[in-house]
Formats: sequence, structure tokens, C-alpha cells
Amino acid sequence: MAHVDCDAFYASCETARHPELKGRPVCVLSSQSAIVVAKSYDAKALGITTGMPVWEARKLAPQAVFLASDFRYYGQMSDKVFAILHSCTPDIEIYSIDEGFMDMNGIRSLWRKSFVQLADDIRQRIWQQTGITVSVGIANTRTLAKMASESCKPNGSRIVPGKRIDAFLADIAVTDIPGVGRNRGALLHKFNIHTALQFARLDDALMNRLMGRSGLQLKYELSGRVVWPLALKPELPKSVARTASMGQVTQDRQIVMAYLSYHVMRLVSELVAKHLLTKSIFLFLTLASFERCGLQMPLEVPTNSLKRVMDAVKQGLVRLYRDGVKYRGCGVVAKRISREQSATTDLFGLMQQDTRQTALMQSVNAINRKYGNRTLSSAAACRIKPKSAGLRFHYPLITAYC
Repeated sequence: MAHVDCDAFYASCETARHPELKGRPVCVLSSQSAIVVAKSYDAKALGITTGMPVWEARKLAPQAVFLASDFRYYGQMSDKVFAILHSCTPDIEIYSIDEGFMDMNGIRSLWRKSFVQLADDIRQRIWQQTGITVSVGIANTRTLAKMASESCKPNGSRIVPGKRIDAFLADIAVTDIPGVGRNRGALLHKFNIHTALQFARLDDALMNRLMGRSGLQLKYELSGRVVWPLALKPELPKSVARTASMGQVTQDRQIVMAYLSYHVMRLVSELVAKHLLTKSIFLFLTLASFERCGLQMPLEVPTNSLKRVMDAVKQGLVRLYRDGVKYRGCGVVAKRISREQSATTDLFGLMQQDTRQTALMQSVNAINRKYGNRTLSSAAACRIKPKSAGLRFHYPLITAYC
């Protein structure tokens, strides 16, 4: 298996878009520009960490560049990376937006190249076509492959053949094993287990006592035995959420509804794009005191209809909102998720009525992908000012239900 991991992905995307930033420390901020959510290796070397407040990062490294996040753009870059990987092999597990696993069985004979050449080709093609670097690790199991890619960051390749697994593990600290972490590492240190090789050679009975079944599975993976095969079909999410602080404390009901409308638009957009349906919407409001009040809104049928979800949120807001109470945040969460293709048509044809709404949202998604996020949006969300300085125009989507 091969593990392909983009190096400092969000920061690398920004550097690819702004070549003049190369060589400078780059930090990408949260949606409200309150904390650092990603940083370049140069910024990391200055002591900036993920989750650090912006004021603290600026004080620590005033020469760093601080940029607002652009997750739509990062998603487009991720799509390009995985398109390149799919041109090498069809069997790929998309593990996250910036990393994935590849089934390398038969790939050497197909391309008539060694694993080293294949790994270097992958890195070179991604660099040439996207301007970002990746690290590639190839080994017998996904755990070993992930550890191999991590050991050669940034912009490196590492192959771990079966006969060299022990030599590789001997140089890896036990706390660098995926799934071990600081607390388990401290426990293992008490038993004089400091390296990944010592972990892999631990007696099964003791491993079971220390870490249970997950520890045994991890041990087998480190020994070269495949315990966790590639998940080629994405798992069905338990929920899909769209939430955020409003960036202000307000008791204006229309402003709260504007933010909820914005979240509903984003939520339904993702459901439609991923061909998912929801049967229940959880609506919550965050008070000025940071307390939360929420309400579960069941839906008549599984749906990804903007109108049906918006109507449920409006009804929920009527029940949740209290005059004179100040709010600082809100959000919507879709629950009881199912796949569109496995849905059973309801008796009264309500789901059939939703097909026009789905087609509408598909058109909205296509326009927003082409011209920029929020080019088309809910009219009710017009009270929210776009954060992107580069947004060229913004048309509200006027409908009877917004």
C-alpha cells in the first residue's frame, strides 16, 4: 500500500496560489480569523502551533503572513491531487482532504517501474500540476505506509520492504505510532517500551492487557500483516454539520435567521453534492454566555430539499428564539443520514416533489464552483457580509421560502 500525504496542505495551497509567499512563514486562520488552523513548516519552526490564538501567533512571529481560510479552494486542490492519484490506480481510499491510501498491487508490472520510481513520479506529477508537495510512503500495511510517509516529510519518498520492517521500526519512537499518543506512550514507557520495534515484538498477552484489541491489531499491522484493508467505498457519515460563531452578539432575530439560512444553504449544498438525504435536523443557538439551546426537528421524509430543510429550521427558530436574549452563534446538523440511491419512495409522493429542489441545488452548486463560493445564495443570508475580499459579485437567490 502507498500513503500519499500533502505537506502542510492549506498553507501549501496558499503558497501555490501566491508564489510571492514562498519562503515566508504562512498561517491559515479559522473562519472567524480567531485561531491558526494550519501553518507552513517555516511558521512551525518559529513555534506557531495549530489552535494557537492569532494574537499570540502575531506576537510570536510578526513577520509571518496570516491569511483567511478558503476551504472551497482547498477542496478544488484536493480534487486535483486525487485525480492524479486515480490516474495511477483506480483503488484509492480518500482518508481526508489531504491524504489517501493507494492499492499498489500489480502497479509495478503495469507501469514497469520500481516502487521508488512510482513514488517519485507521483510526487513530481502532483508538484507540476498543482504546485504543492506531497510525501509518499509504501509498505505492506496502511499503518507502516503512513509511518513511512511521515518519516520522510516534507516532499520525500520512503519504501519499507518486508525484510526491512524491523530496521525501520527501530528508528521510530513508540509515541510516533498512529493511535498510540502521549497517554498510551507514557504507559508503554513504564514497561520499557520506547521504540516501535519493541512495540511490535511485545507479547500478545501483555499487549492485550495494556491496550486491548486495538493494540493487538496495531501490533500485527506493524509486523506486516494487513488488519485494516483499504476502505474503497466512503462510509456513510453519522451527521453533517454547518455551524459557526456569528462574529457578533445580537438579539436581532433577522440576523440570527440570516446566519441560519447561510448554514442551511451550505448544509443542503453538501448533501446534494454527495447524494445524501437527511431525516432529522438539529438546530441550536449559542447564547452570549456560551450556553447552548437546541431542538431536534424530524422531517416527513428523507430529503435534501432546501425548501423542506429551511421550513424545518424556521419552525425550530420560532420555538427556540427568545426576545431580549442575546446570541453569538448558531448551527444546523443533519442527522439520520442515508444514501440517495437507496431511498424508498414514500406513499404520498413527497420525495418525488423534492426532485425539482435537488435539481435547483445542483445548478446552484455548479455556478458556485465555477464563479466562486456564495455567487448564488439564499436571499435571507444577504445580511451577512462576504468575508472574501476577492469575491467579484454576489447574487442572492430570491425564492418564496427564504
